[in-house]
Amino acid sequence: MRHVRRWLPGRPLVLVVDGGFAAVALALACVKSRVAMVSRLRWDAALYHRPAPHPPGKRGPQPLQGQRQRRWQAWAERADTPWETVEVDWYGGQRKQLGVFSHTALWHTRGLPPVDIRLVLVGDPEGKLRMEAFFCTDLQATPVQILEWVVMRWSVEVTCEEGRAQLGLETQRQWSDPAMARTTPVLLGLFSLVTLLALPLSQNGQIPVPVTAWYHKAEPTFSDGLGLVRQHLWRARYLVHSTPEAECRPFPQAALALLIHGLSLAA
Repeated sequence: MRHVRRWLPGRPLVLVVDGGFAAVALALACVKSRVAMVSRLRWDAALYHRPAPHPPGKRGPQPLQGQRQRRWQAWAERADTPWETVEVDWYGGQRKQLGVFSHTALWHTRGLPPVDIRLVLVGDPEGKLRMEAFFCTDLQATPVQILEWVVMRWSVEVTCEEGRAQLGLETQRQWSDPAMARTTPVLLGLFSLVTLLALPLSQNGQIPVPVTAWYHKAEPTFSDGLGLVRQHLWRARYLVHSTPEAECRPFPQAALALLIHGLSLAA
């Protein structure tokens, strides 16, 4: 995170992480690095009001936080919670209406200074989704922005899953930490390279989607783009010298061995 901020000093950065990374220490580091952090929030998180002004003449240190705020679970169960209906960009390129309740608080953990966060409680008016709580260290972010950042994280999940299934991401068998640290960025870079190559190779911007009797896909996935790039590379290597007239050319033995090896692994 600090490396990216140093590389891009003037660009707004948003770090969207899973709820397992929701920690005050990471949120403080994000604030220090001028990075907006977005994550799921625990229902029992210790949230406080801002401290009251220090009375003149009173001795002692200025308190870091004020009174404890009502727990999120209580807000979710109250009938008088001021819900607001918003429409956000949802999964699958759709738009969805959600009920949100938002305010600011100080998030505190013993041993660390509190951090200012914006809280968003999300409910589904249709009742199909469970109620969730999220937070953002950017107090100026709106609930709609925060929810759309959360939805955008799904593309990261898909990238990791497709990279694991098609490129062997996280299945390397090196025993050296430097080797593992090198392999993962290379595989992610290969994922990006294949994606960038597949787009101009597609016809009219449409990557062909294979259809089988047992599985129908409406949109192409990374495996389809990978197959398109492989076809282009094979044509460029083996068919570029073909003439318009019928001609018998011996298939290179090295290419045949490579093809058999690849098909045997893919079978």
